[in-house]
Amino acid sequence: MSLSLNTPQKPDQTTPGRPRADAPRPGYIELKANVHRKLLNRLNLEALASAERARAEAEIRTLLFDLIAEEGMPLSMTEREAILGDVIDEVFGLGPLEPLLRDPGISDILVNTHKQVYVEKAGKLERLPTTFQDDKHLMRVIDRIVSAVGRRVDDSSPMVDARLPDGSRVNAIIPPLAVDGPLLSIRRFPAERLKAEDLLTIRSLTRPMLEFLEHCVRSRLNMLISGGTGAGKTTLLNVLSSFISERERIVTIEDAAELQLHQEHVARLETRPPNVEGKGAIKQRQLLVNSLRMRPDRIVVGETRGEEALDMLQAMNTGHDGSLTTVHANTPRDALSRIETMIAMGATNLPERAMRQQIAAAIQIVIQQTRLSDGTRKVISISEITGMEGDVITMQEIFMFEKAGVTQEGKVVGRFRATGVRPKACDRLKASGIHLPPDMFEGVTEVR
Repeated sequence: MSLSLNTPQKPDQTTPGRPRADAPRPGYIELKANVHRKLLNRLNLEALASAERARAEAEIRTLLFDLIAEEGMPLSMTEREAILGDVIDEVFGLGPLEPLLRDPGISDILVNTHKQVYVEKAGKLERLPTTFQDDKHLMRVIDRIVSAVGRRVDDSSPMVDARLPDGSRVNAIIPPLAVDGPLLSIRRFPAERLKAEDLLTIRSLTRPMLEFLEHCVRSRLNMLISGGTGAGKTTLLNVLSSFISERERIVTIEDAAELQLHQEHVARLETRPPNVEGKGAIKQRQLLVNSLRMRPDRIVVGETRGEEALDMLQAMNTGHDGSLTTVHANTPRDALSRIETMIAMGATNLPERAMRQQIAAAIQIVIQQTRLSDGTRKVISISEITGMEGDVITMQEIFMFEKAGVTQEGKVVGRFRATGVRPKACDRLKASGIHLPPDMFEGVTEVR
């Protein structure tokens, strides 16, 4: 079956690397748009959907060069290949975003209407010359992303969370909520998630800190990871979950599936948005309640952000110890306050003291992760919840990062320090057969 309606078959040709014209000359953008429009009119899209990509690219290449010749505008080979690459990306991929998605150094892609595209590389935001033709062009790309995972975005549902095939997290918001035009944010994750040793290499924490956290996971302590947006909470959650035994059944609950657990016995659950009629939504709280019927050994909640907080704490208190979750907060103490607020969102009439008793009994370790001004991500605090004094949850810090200053190049300088406090959890670790060396908590410092 031919992929084109009005062109004869020609020998197969493969598409080489796709250069981009660095500085498009006048008329180049208009030419590309005209050629792309004519190409779509002449392609057999039904056949294209079922064709092998190599063969389809070869036919598109032949047809494309014929259309360029019809336009009568002389182009260099670099410009021809650039147009070919752009059109292939439009037909098979996400248009102008495809080159960015192929760049492993980009961690975030932020599209502010069709006119502006920013990316984060090495912790720094920079604007690119990449643009979309117009807002309709950007909307087509957004529709292609969300429809691939069974979600939708339109006037009745102008906000959507989705994910790309590689696991990257996508958020889109369109008019009328987005005043100036569609907005698209893509949080990318490396194909190979960071492992425990990688965190040591990039100095996110020290070996004593990592060993302590590993022992806490193996001893089934409940742990809460706190931090801001982009602080690395999900990455740390992945690393900590890697310490869970292969013999345990793990149930993960997420709004958008991001976790990449390497154990075999993992049951992954994901929330569902409402349908066109505004019905059928499944929230994290419903999944959490259902997960208790799935005989989990551990429950891992990607992020606790609402009324499911109380159910999470009760699960931790009723035989599902060793569970892990994250929360958005700036300090360990703020994290506990946010948990309180989320419990109250569940419309329960629990007194304040009862809420705090639930938190103090359920969570043993709070880890604070932060993205510093130079783009590096560090574990700046590991704290232990020790109980209640009156109406106050008591905590003690075990490890911390002290910021000393910033170099002329903008690099943050500081040190990791053990506070000298031996955690109460050591008794539980000892009961699990884990004996920590006495000097682990004796205030040894590491300059970073």
